[in-house]
Amino acid sequence: MSDKDPYLVPGLVRGLAALKSFTPQTPENGLADIARALGVTRSAAFRTVHTLVSEGYLLEVPGKARYRLGPQVLSLSYGFLASRELLEVAQKPLEALRDDLDWSTHLGVLDGLHVLYLIRYPATDGLSSLVHVGSRLPASQTAMGRLLLCHRSEREIRRLMADRPARDVATALANSERDRQAQTVVHEGQFESGLCSVAAPVRDMSGAVVAAISATKSAQGFGKAVERQTLSTAHAISKGLGA
Repeated sequence: MSDKDPYLVPGLVRGLAALKSFTPQTPENGLADIARALGVTRSAAFRTVHTLVSEGYLLEVPGKARYRLGPQVLSLSYGFLASRELLEVAQKPLEALRDDLDWSTHLGVLDGLHVLYLIRYPATDGLSSLVHVGSRLPASQTAMGRLLLCHRSEREIRRLMADRPARDVATALANSERDRQAQTVVHEGQFESGLCSVAAPVRDMSGAVVAAISATKSAQGFGKAVERQTLSTAHAISKGLGA
């Protein structure tokens, strides 16, 4: 850890270093082992270990003054693997949808009150979508974002928008109620004038909406066939995830 970086959180860095001290060769560690790995005293290491145990990232080994990794570590790795699987499963169907429609196609997930773009296949005209992988746009102002928000509870939407004006919250809730009744969300973009986006949900094996896909082009080219193909592609990706 660099002492010159004012943005690092020492306690978090110490906790991560404690978890890294567990390896296939050393699946169990005592407090002294962890303290040595962290370069701190046993008393300082105890607070880190106690926190990790209370949160489920470490487990006490019965009958021993030792610890091993807990189930919460698996939940973190599952999130990474699930995201990786989502990208791998979605790539070919989204590319095929782009080729069939010649609309730009995207995959996105909800990131707070924004939609984060993870995949983008641009249409041949090069103008059908100006966003890029890694772009974050306000969820309430995009087709994918609105679709993802409508599958969140009113309580969660209110929590996400706790610092927003009451009028904005009311508008978001009204849109979510309306969007929830439809299989797709159609939206004329505020960021890309003259373009229309159609979004459909991607579900995991539990049936939960974990992402959204969209097809985007000029509003003049919009038709029900685009909705059907976008929805069919979303179903194919969901099936690949076990839905």
